Amino acid sequence: MGRSSARSAASKRGAAKARRVTAEIRARLEELEGSELESASELQVVLCWLVQEHVTVDEDTLNAARRRAMFVLAAGGDPHRDVGVDSVAAERLADELDTPHRRGQLAAALDELPTDDLHGVTSAVKSLRADPELAWRSFALSLLADELADE
Repeated sequence: MGRSSARSAASKRGAAKARRVTAEIRARLEELEGSELESASELQVVLCWLVQEHVTVDEDTLNAARRRAMFVLAAGGDPHRDVGVDSVAAERLADELDTPHRRGQLAAALDELPTDDLHGVTSAVKSLRADPELAWRSFALSLLADELADE
C-alpha cells in the first residue's frame, strides 16, 4: 500500500469515527432537548460535560485539582448536596484549571455541537458562548459532577 493509499484509508477511518461521534452526540442533544432539566444552568453543565474530552487537562493535574475542590466542598458541609456553578468548590476548580488554551478548546467544542433545530440546546450553547466565565465554571462543575458520581 502506497503512502497516499495509507493516508486515504486513515482519513476515511477518521471521517467514519467523526460521523459516529457526531451521531452519538446529536442523539444525546436530542434527548436533552426533550428532557425536563430543572434549570438552564443544568443544561449548560451537561453540554459542557458532553465536550469534556475536547478540553485537554492532563490526568494528574485534573485529579489533584478535583481532590482539592472536593475538600473545599466537604469543608462546607455535605459533599453530596446540590452544587451550582457559583459554589466555592466549582469556582476553585475553575480557577485552578483555567488557561486561555483550555478556554479556547471549550469554546471550539461548544461551537461544533450539532444543535440544528434544537432550540433549547442552541439557546443554552449561545448563553455559554456569550459568557465565557459562565462556560468555564459550567465546565468545571461538569468535572466536579464526575467526581461526585464516582463516590
